[in-house]
Amino acid sequence: MNELSSAIRKDARKISLRVVQPADPIDIPLPERTTGYPELRYMGSKRRLLPWIHQVLNALDFETGADPFVGSGCVAYLMKCMGRRVIASDFLNFPATLATATIANSHYHLDGPAVKKILGSVKNGPNFIERTFTGVFFDRTDLRFLDRVCHNIEKLENGYHQALARAALIRSCLKKQPRGVFTITGNRYDDGRRDLKLSVEEHFLEQIEEFNRIVFNNGRHHSIRRADVFDLKPRGIDLVYLDPPYVPRSDDNCYVKRYHFLEGLSCYWRGMEILKHTKVKKIPKPFTPFSYRRTAIDAFERLFHLFRDSTIVLSYSSNGYPDREELEVLLRRYKTKVEVHERPHRYHFGTHGGVERAQVHEYLLVGH
Repeated sequence: MNELSSAIRKDARKISLRVVQPADPIDIPLPERTTGYPELRYMGSKRRLLPWIHQVLNALDFETGADPFVGSGCVAYLMKCMGRRVIASDFLNFPATLATATIANSHYHLDGPAVKKILGSVKNGPNFIERTFTGVFFDRTDLRFLDRVCHNIEKLENGYHQALARAALIRSCLKKQPRGVFTITGNRYDDGRRDLKLSVEEHFLEQIEEFNRIVFNNGRHHSIRRADVFDLKPRGIDLVYLDPPYVPRSDDNCYVKRYHFLEGLSCYWRGMEILKHTKVKKIPKPFTPFSYRRTAIDAFERLFHLFRDSTIVLSYSSNGYPDREELEVLLRRYKTKVEVHERPHRYHFGTHGGVERAQVHEYLLVGH
């Protein structure tokens, strides 16, 4: 155990019996527009916790909110619906693509001519997806559709149109894939539900409407980028919402393992290495210090130091490492006042009872 871990755990024992519970926030309804945000079967998504997160955020004074682990994008979209300026990022490309389509994009929709261009036939077009993923994910008709549409999306002149189309494609593939993860092949989890019966093209046409519907302008300019959090230079951020990966007590927190297909799809695998020896044709896992016990505590220390000039709202769970008490000790190194909001929650990850997660306690640690 390194010196930092030892000191943190020693201080954590002192506060383990005195959880400071703030007064309940004033009950203000969730912005109605937020409820239309497409639900993505994404590991750790806070979609079902948005009403609670909104109550906490609404009690805080901020004009610019950052979300450097934007993930599914639902919390960043909530802040946009609250009228705030949003700065968001992620170390993976497909979450940044989703956020570009739904948060940075305030005006553009995929209209009839754009959709016609996306769906147009292609002579001698690329067939990378069909060649690589035949027998892995989807049938040949779906794979050929993906090749064609990806080619046509790149021909769109408007970057927001491209992001919207890719967002619709990403959710289409999530809905079509059993359990919403790309770690399995075959029809073992085909339960006959509608999502598995529709073609990817049928999903895509529905998802264009879903994403068009949620585009709106809140009068602010928003910034989205793909970036590792430790490469950011935060300036002018009043509040930062932090929802990093954390080391779970069991299993793992590898998003690339579960969503490598979506990551590749978001840029047509350009610049990516395909691990051909793997059954599902994975891509290499990028390193993040939040994935390992030996580096996690130091990573949180660096994270809090990076955003020390902003109000920090850390989203965390009781089934993660480090413990909440250890994180509170770390946060108190940079913030004079720390509040702990807590509520029970049950995650449902997957589509069958065997993958229902045990009930946990969700925390929002707020450092002023």
